[in-house]
Amino acid sequence: MSTVSEIENAVQKLSRNDLTTFRNWFLGFDASAWDKQFEEDAAAGRLDVLADEAIRDLREGRSTDL
Repeated sequence: MSTVSEIENAVQKLSRNDLTTFRNWFLGFDASAWDKQFEEDAAAGRLDVLADEAIRDLREGRSTDL
């Protein structure tokens, strides 16, 4: 059995309260992992093309204020 399968089985056995606690923990964990990846991508320049495109669209009037 894989680790993922073991985790799935364990999560299915959680009480409602424990599932809520786990869900809240996982949302924070996942958000932190996403933030870290985003920061690494930005630092490595992987988002530069997108930023340049957004600035170009803004300058050429192809954007709207929110």
